[in-house]
Amino acid sequence: MGRGKIVIRRIDNSTSRQVTFSKRRSGLLKKAKELAILCDADVGVIIFSSTSKLYEYSSTSMKTLIERYNKTKEEHHQLGFSTSEVKYWQKEAAMLRQQLQSLQENHRQMMGEELTGLSIKDLQNLENQLEISLRGVRMKKDQILMDEIQELNRKGNLIHQGNMELYKKVNLIRQENLELYQKVYGTKDANGASSLTNGLGVGEDAGIPISLQLSQPQQQNREAPERATKLGYSCEKMH
Repeated sequence: MGRGKIVIRRIDNSTSRQVTFSKRRSGLLKKAKELAILCDADVGVIIFSSTSKLYEYSSTSMKTLIERYNKTKEEHHQLGFSTSEVKYWQKEAAMLRQQLQSLQENHRQMMGEELTGLSIKDLQNLENQLEISLRGVRMKKDQILMDEIQELNRKGNLIHQGNMELYKKVNLIRQENLELYQKVYGTKDANGASSLTNGLGVGEDAGIPISLQLSQPQQQNREAPERATKLGYSCEKMH
């Protein structure tokens, strides 16, 4: 007569639970030992009872098995992460390649190429896109021209203001020169002659420089007193 099936669940009776634990623990450790011997495998089993009592079996050193387990688990984790990362970037590359192909096709169509497979509706949509693009280009060109015109006007105003400042400075310098000239050469009197501050006179044209030079006395000037003396002497005789 065969054994009946046992429902796998927690045993409520503590005595039965302890008996079952002892039997199955011994069987598990026995099977682990047989597996290690028959298959030349490294086997390690760790068991904690409900009372926190430790039971273990290892075909080699338990510490060596645990270190090997941790190292192997970490390598598998890194390998799995690298594989998933490669798959992700492969998917991204495929999607970007598809987008690039679509953009290149749209660009060729906007340039008037490869239009054979398009319907009337597609051609109308393409025409509308070109008109919108052309309108945007014209608006951008007009905006740039307006900005350049405003910049030129601003520079013209700055140059005009600079010229006005220079004109004022020139007039100021001219006025100062005139005042300085009047101080040096004096002002004209009512007879048209100019008088200097040091008592010397200048001609009407104040711009003509004055040249002073020595001249020899003329003979005619000497004879004039002698003739006057003779005339005076004869007049006395007549009287």
